[in-house]
Amino acid sequence: MDSIYDNMSPEIAEELQQTAKVIYETREHRRVVLARAGAADEATLLARIADGTLGEHPAYERYLAARILDDTCEAARAALAARLKEVNR
Repeated sequence: MDSIYDNMSPEIAEELQQTAKVIYETREHRRVVLARAGAADEATLLARIADGTLGEHPAYERYLAARILDDTCEAARAALAARLKEVNR
């Protein structure tokens, strides 16, 4: 199987690997934050805060952390896709 990095300079390959690492780490940290709050996703966590099932603190901070991690992951995915498109022209 060919590596996606075979036709790239080492600098570009390193850049893409670092971006992929950010995607992985933010996704995994989001899972941990949500698991600690006992929620599958941000919407569930926010609903539990709103209905009083969970106390506002630290649940709201966990909600914000999960949202920021998800936003960061999606931004890194978009950046990676754009860079791969650019490199593969």
